[in-house]
Amino acid sequence: MRVLGIETSCDETAAAVVTEEGDVLSDVVRSQVALHAPYGGVVPEVAARDHARAVVPVVREALARAGVAAADLDGVAVTSRPGLAGALLVGLQTAKGLAWAAGKPLVGVDHLVGHLLAVFLRRDGAPAPEERPAFPYVALLASGGHTAIYRVDGPSLGAIRELGATRDDAAGEAFDKVAKLLGLGYPGGPVVDRLAAEGDAAAAAEAVPAVMARKESLEFSFSGIKSAVARHVAKRGRPEGQALNDLCAAFQGAVVDALVQKTVRAARSEGVERVVLAGGVAANRGLRAKMAAACARRGLALFVPPFASCTDNGAMIAYAGALRLAAGERDTLDLAPETRTALPRVTRKGGGAR
Repeated sequence: MRVLGIETSCDETAAAVVTEEGDVLSDVVRSQVALHAPYGGVVPEVAARDHARAVVPVVREALARAGVAAADLDGVAVTSRPGLAGALLVGLQTAKGLAWAAGKPLVGVDHLVGHLLAVFLRRDGAPAPEERPAFPYVALLASGGHTAIYRVDGPSLGAIRELGATRDDAAGEAFDKVAKLLGLGYPGGPVVDRLAAEGDAAAAAEAVPAVMARKESLEFSFSGIKSAVARHVAKRGRPEGQALNDLCAAFQGAVVDALVQKTVRAARSEGVERVVLAGGVAANRGLRAKMAAACARRGLALFVPPFASCTDNGAMIAYAGALRLAAGERDTLDLAPETRTALPRVTRKGGGAR
């Protein structure tokens, strides 16, 4: 089975052709980072208009690299939720038109499910079957818009259960906001990660509090650490040189410690021996290293996708769609965009007693 996947949920226009075994035949991603950088974040209208300009060329390139025509496909998968409404609409209309014209089945994919299954993608023949996790596993999905821990018992929506999520900012959002406070530009995550590698977290530890460290909770809150950095900058000014590296190291260390500790805690409480990293923040080197060390200490098997499978891409959408098609599922041409995930949420946004 060869399935075309189209992804336009936020600021990447992406398309890929993938088999139901997870073999990536092509994967084309067009980033909008340069467009949104002057604004310090994603502007929804700008994103939607650029998707409209780019989506057809990106799809054509994905088909050409895979060496297939639309008539050779077994189906068309598209991100239908969650995401920016206008951006999602561009991908949906493109997928509908292509599926209708070629007489192929259409399936909508939840963007978060795509991330949770991205670990199964095989790029250039890797990973080998033994390097892919078996169900069930506990997954940390951390990105610019989402941060949550899930128990994944299978690829369907009903087999995925949220164990805990952020009450406010996502982890990637916190990285971007702190980078903006420090004058590091957008996107902030890669810059903070690079500077943190040269810093000493202990030297700036007093400026950065622990992230929602209650042992019994699997929820996160990143608004407090962002505010602490803002107060530090307001009092002392933007740090430079080694002081900047140290502050980045302290901030990243606090965020990563919370992500690692709660993910490992979730795996142990669920009695699951496999842990998966997913989402754009999974590309963070500090997170990868600390999660690997923590899992090794506790006898947990860790599975981390390659960098290309962490950030938004069409391959994960194509693969999740291929599994839906293989299960006999189809969507009709009245499939509509939804800004929220279909996965049930147990974490309530905002403060207050729980």
